[in-house]
Amino acid sequence: MTTTVDTSFTEPAPTPLALLLLGREADPNSERGVECPGELPPASDPDLVERARAAKAALGDRVFILGHHYQRDEVIEFADVTGDSFKLARDAAARPEAEYIVFCGVHFMAESADILTTDAQQVVLPDLAAGCSMADMATAEQVAECWDVLRDAGIADVTVPVSYMNSSADIKAFTGKHGGTICTSSNAKRALEWAFEQGEKVLFLPDQHLGRNTAVRDMGYSLDDCVLYNPHKPNGGLTVEELRAAKMILWRGHCSVHGRFTVDSVAEVRERIPGVTVLVHPECRHEVVAAADRVGSTEYIIKALEAAEPGSAWAIGTELNLVRRLAKAHPDKEIVFLDRSVCFCSTMNRIDLPHLVWALESLVEGRVPNVITVDPETEKYAKAALDRMLALP
Repeated sequence: MTTTVDTSFTEPAPTPLALLLLGREADPNSERGVECPGELPPASDPDLVERARAAKAALGDRVFILGHHYQRDEVIEFADVTGDSFKLARDAAARPEAEYIVFCGVHFMAESADILTTDAQQVVLPDLAAGCSMADMATAEQVAECWDVLRDAGIADVTVPVSYMNSSADIKAFTGKHGGTICTSSNAKRALEWAFEQGEKVLFLPDQHLGRNTAVRDMGYSLDDCVLYNPHKPNGGLTVEELRAAKMILWRGHCSVHGRFTVDSVAEVRERIPGVTVLVHPECRHEVVAAADRVGSTEYIIKALEAAEPGSAWAIGTELNLVRRLAKAHPDKEIVFLDRSVCFCSTMNRIDLPHLVWALESLVEGRVPNVITVDPETEKYAKAALDRMLALP
């Protein structure tokens, strides 16, 4: 008996938000930042592709283009390297001969690249409106106020901050100044193990889900060991007793993409595709992670699908651009998006081909647009936190 596998990728149903992200609708209230000057053709126009090729060729080794996994295909086509945020920042640091680092990602990623590259290099973000909703959920002022709350509760001296890479340079600097470390979704467990060797408690910023999932799923802590600090409530919405009893003080932040996935999404895909393996990112909610078969970072997801058996079926809980690209790369497997609704990273998708062409052509003309610069004091402490992560065993 021969079994056939349907390897076609079914696009999730378009929603008004998705149409906006795809450029088919406009919302003047949300489209903030630097606009491309002049009238650039649509991203799919062959002339725009040729202009990107010509500008990149004219710049040669002077430019190094980084493409995050969540970028659209039309941008990834021109990336010299692809990867997650920290890998890309390290790749940029390994290319000191490149005068310009064009980061096709979001703002905090470009900041990390500026911290790790030389003073002679300039980091360019093609659209300044490409931010990160998660990173924006923790400001320097809010975190300083939180630390005062911990100090008043008598636990600041035994609390070690651990900040996710998806945070602003200011938050990384706070972490470095207070003896903490940065983590990625790949090494969060190692970072937390290190932190608990330094102190009794961890303040985890800014993604509550990665912190909770790592502590509970990977390290054996209970949900009762975790409390949620809400920066919009007095004392974070917590009592002194709750803070003193907690092992993990989680910041009330989340990824707007991964936070969309639900247990219902998991149940629906299991009913629709018998034998499917559900693989999700650790930024998903705890109940989704608990219901999944496998959990891992973006790089883990990519490697898992590369190693998967032909004919196997997978439902992936992460950003749609990446899932769609993986489905195209592995036609011998059935790879579907975990949710039926479109789930692009809205801010990541602001880096489109028109903005990239504008940035590259500006560099050709001798103008350096949208330079991302971290001030020396912030850079000093942020780099200290990053260096602690690099020194983890």
